[in-house]
Amino acid sequence: MNKATVNKIIRYALGILQSFVGITAVFGGFGLVSDPSGTKMNIPLEALKNSPFPNYLVPGVVLLLVIGVGHVAAGIFTFLRHRYTSNFAVFLGVFLTLYLIIEVWFIGLVNFSQPFYFVLGAVELTFGLKLSRAGKTDHQIWIPSAGDKLNT
Repeated sequence: MNKATVNKIIRYALGILQSFVGITAVFGGFGLVSDPSGTKMNIPLEALKNSPFPNYLVPGVVLLLVIGVGHVAAGIFTFLRHRYTSNFAVFLGVFLTLYLIIEVWFIGLVNFSQPFYFVLGAVELTFGLKLSRAGKTDHQIWIPSAGDKLNT
């Protein structure tokens, strides 16, 4: 397989990954914001006892806006081949992995979704770095230099 085909596969996989993470985070974040006590989502409030948060409002807003809306927007940009696709992927991949590291630090490892989304964040970061390296020549505008002009 040539590099262009590999990059195309990576781009599609990245767009699907970002869309999946974004949609699920929007639902999870909305659940936490609409009920910061965690009762609706069956998450005990006492899980936050070692954290700086009295309830799930702030983590829910971050989950909803940064991870949810951010990933949905990034997924759209990825499918549209936006020039900053790799930058969004790197930033959001790092953010998602850090969010999960901090979450596990404060509340502990409580379900399978934490390592699952951590891995998705690491994959997103990896894809973003791969596309960043491949994109060094993408989207560059040719600007004629003085030497390009022919004297007639």
